[in-house]
Amino acid sequence: MSDQPASDKKVIPIAVAQPEPAPPASPTAAMIRTLGLVSAICGLIIVGAYEGTYDAVAANKKIATERAVFKVIPAAKSIAEYVALPAGGIEPRVGAGDTANAPGAVKFFAAYDAAGKLAGIAAEGGAKGYADTVRIMFGYSPDCQCVVGIGVVNMRETPGIGDKIITDKEFLANFNALDVKLKGDLSALANEVKAVKHGAKTSPWQIDAIAGATITSRAVGKAINDTAQALLPRLVPNLEKLGSKS
Repeated sequence: MSDQPASDKKVIPIAVAQPEPAPPASPTAAMIRTLGLVSAICGLIIVGAYEGTYDAVAANKKIATERAVFKVIPAAKSIAEYVALPAGGIEPRVGAGDTANAPGAVKFFAAYDAAGKLAGIAAEGGAKGYADTVRIMFGYSPDCQCVVGIGVVNMRETPGIGDKIITDKEFLANFNALDVKLKGDLSALANEVKAVKHGAKTSPWQIDAIAGATITSRAVGKAINDTAQALLPRLVPNLEKLGSKS
């Protein structure tokens, strides 16, 4: 037993662990939350704007397409939309709106004159130009089996150079009667449509290119050739199905 008085005993304090304070919120986490909220709001705005303008954009696109058809088939007073099927044959494209065609199908328009007689066919084609894809509408006459006019649907070629394809009279004269006849078995074009160097045209299926705008001229030729190769072998054997429009 100790002889030391109780009052003289040293009391050793026991350290009690204190809870660590919570770390301050990370600036990065707060930024991520803010960006997520902003992105969600922007997404809703974009979707709302798209839904709100879709009908107007589709209507304007339809009007522009119809104007292009009437330009390349001047005798046209009314048009009907058709599609040439991948397996052959054609059928009306009714109520499709802006719905995409089946793979391999080719859309075209049958144009009718004031008496309801077939005045020609209009089809769209595109090919890479100097700056971007050049998309054109061309008119086809079954009577001469030739292209009888072109119009530009969309392009971004150099102003004053590439855009001459819609202003140069000599170039446009190529399409007064551009030969797109089919082979005897109707399997393909008898001759490839293509642009040649300015002044070098020797055949009715060639396009005399614009000097200084050869790339754009070639794009027009390729656009017509590619679409005609896909469309005409299916269309020509079925022309009677287009009939007349009363």
